[in-house]
Amino acid sequence: MGKLPTSIEGAVRQFIEQQKMFFVGTAPLAADGHVNLSPKGLDTFRILGPTTVAYLDLTGSGVETIAHVRENQRIVIMFCAFQGPPRILRLHGLGRVVELRDAEFAALQSHFPEYLSTRAIIFVEISRISDSCGYGVPLMSYQGERTQLSAWAEKKGIEGLKQYRREKNRMSLDGLAAVGEF
Repeated sequence: MGKLPTSIEGAVRQFIEQQKMFFVGTAPLAADGHVNLSPKGLDTFRILGPTTVAYLDLTGSGVETIAHVRENQRIVIMFCAFQGPPRILRLHGLGRVVELRDAEFAALQSHFPEYLSTRAIIFVEISRISDSCGYGVPLMSYQGERTQLSAWAEKKGIEGLKQYRREKNRMSLDGLAAVGEF
C-alpha cells in the first residue's frame, strides 16, 4: 500500500540518496502541449531540507523542464528501486529555475560537483511525497556513469556551450521561453 510521508527524512532520505538515477516530469498549461519526462543521473540531485530539493540541469538538446517550470512551476521527481526491495518514491511540488547569472546560483552550486555543462539548477519546494510498491519495476544492475556528456561539453568549451544554448535552448517544443541570456 502507498504511503504519504510528510518530509524527506529518515528512510525516505536514505532511499533517495542510494539511487543512481531519477526521473523528472513536467507539462505545459496548454492542453495540446507536450508532457515531458526526463531521466537524470551523474550525481546531480541534492536534498536541501525536509521539503526542499534541487538538481543540476545539464545542457542538452531539450529544454522542456525549464520552460514548463518557468510557465507553471509544476514538477514531479520520481525515484525507482532497480536493486533491492521494490519501491517507487515521488516528490510533487513547485519548482523554480535558478540560472548561472542569478544571484543565488553560486550558493546552490556549492552543494553539487561542478559540471561544465551545467545550465541551471531546478529548486523544488515539495508539497506531496508518495511512496508506493514498485512491484512492476525490473531489477537492473548499475554499471557506472556515462562519460559522453562531459566529453561533449569539454569539446564545446564554455563559449561553444553558450552558443549551443543560444541556438537550441531558448524555446521549448511548444514555443515557451526557456533559457535566458548568457
